[in-house]
Amino acid sequence: KLILLDSLLQELTMLSKVRFCGASLSSGARSLSYAGGKIPATTQNVINGQWVESSTDRWIDVHNPATNQVVTRVPQSTQAEMEQAVESAKAAYSTWSRTTPLARQQVMLKYQQLIKENLTEVAKLITTEQGKTLADAEGDVLRGLQVVEHLCSNTTLMMGETLTGIAKDMDLTSFRTPLGVCAGIAPFNFPAMIPLWMFPTGLITGNTYIMKPSERDPTACMALVELFKEAGAPDGTVSVIHGQHDCVNFICDHPDIKAISFVGGDAAGRHIYNRGSNNGKRVQCNMGAKNHGVIMPDANRESTINALVGAAFGAAGQRCMALTTAVVVGEANEWIKDVAEKASKLKVTAGHEPTSDIPPVISPDSKERINNLIQSAQDEGATLLLDGRNVVVEDYPNGNFVGPTIITNMTTDMEAYKKEIFGPVLCVINVDTLDEAIELINKNPYGNGTAIFTNNGATARKFTSEIDIGQVGVNVPIPVPLPMMSFTGSRGSFLGDSHFYGKQGLHFYTQTKTVTSMWREGDAAVGGKAALSMPVQK
Repeated sequence: KLILLDSLLQELTMLSKVRFCGASLSSGARSLSYAGGKIPATTQNVINGQWVESSTDRWIDVHNPATNQVVTRVPQSTQAEMEQAVESAKAAYSTWSRTTPLARQQVMLKYQQLIKENLTEVAKLITTEQGKTLADAEGDVLRGLQVVEHLCSNTTLMMGETLTGIAKDMDLTSFRTPLGVCAGIAPFNFPAMIPLWMFPTGLITGNTYIMKPSERDPTACMALVELFKEAGAPDGTVSVIHGQHDCVNFICDHPDIKAISFVGGDAAGRHIYNRGSNNGKRVQCNMGAKNHGVIMPDANRESTINALVGAAFGAAGQRCMALTTAVVVGEANEWIKDVAEKASKLKVTAGHEPTSDIPPVISPDSKERINNLIQSAQDEGATLLLDGRNVVVEDYPNGNFVGPTIITNMTTDMEAYKKEIFGPVLCVINVDTLDEAIELINKNPYGNGTAIFTNNGATARKFTSEIDIGQVGVNVPIPVPLPMMSFTGSRGSFLGDSHFYGKQGLHFYTQTKTVTSMWREGDAAVGGKAALSMPVQK
């Protein structure tokens, strides 16, 4: 035990020296800033552990969705800057990949503590740039933190397999090794949680990482990377680059990037999966969704109504697991008016306001798209039981606000049903039986999540057995698995083989190496002769 402890202390000392030397060599070194709640006028690249101003002449304005005032400017990182990020990650990989699981665990233990200490400040950054309420923003960070906490069990999660004596004097050992430099491309709707699905999982398994946060709200990710360095991660283990199409294509094409994680829309996901895969990379893509909630007449009425309101309208509907479609069975249709009454009382205002229930959507374009889809449903014969398009928020007249909206008398051929609205809109479809509900959901191309509300165990069991969806809730409206499992969206909602976080996440970022070894009992004695015939295991 003393030898093991001494070895670990020596390695941690080495990591500390590497980090200190890296910081002392560059004038770009800086003290903790983003995680203190500050947002600079320009967002920087992170290259080799240093925060570096971009030399680009192409910038993207980041707006506060409640006011549309510019918060910061994001660079479209130059080709040279992106190359430097990969080169620093390659250099860091040569040492980081050889650190022990115990040393990486110590960094992750410190990291999870720093996230806890700075959780509120990171949440404020999210509210400023993404718009969501402070309570929801804290939940964003917390759900990512849970992944980091689970990764602290890496010494158990990364255990290999050994089978001794498989043949005479022969042993088999199988274990997982890192891939190299990996990359993550994050969406705007969870600017903390999704990056925390990505780079900590890549790093705990011995890889180094290139992170591209959303150009719409990058600073929460910047804060989390800053905290990771504060936790003791060596320079170069995590780099951050910025941009849009050119940056994404760089990640897909660069030969030294071995794996890509992506969360976002369908078109981008298909492009990244195809382009990255064609270049020989591992790719995992979480994409669009159309999540249905089946409401049975025997469900608990009050809790079901509350669940629908929260899951449909929380975060202004900008969740890939939002419950966007209520499939009401039989007499449960009578409950929808109660859903509308409760939704109509939700407060629509800026996310930092203490009374806010429904924050703004991310951009004016997003607001226009949502409003157009609502109008299309009405034009196609649906009924607007609750119309939130003309909501007035007096203190924030320039904000991107859409109020809670409920569309009834929907059919599956309507545009608003077929497309992911990504706004505070609940579509309602009526069916007569559970079998009809299951058939309707299984015909939808997406497979991210679904839920059933019932007090009948047999009904719940039939639903979970027959439904072809990757994540199923029983009286749970947003069934996102905790980190000991994996996020298992399926069908049109996912491209790839291994899912995010949990065991599948660890498998995505590693490859299996199997060693067959033989130590002949007879070799312990002097003498013997060579075997010239075909070797046969006995």
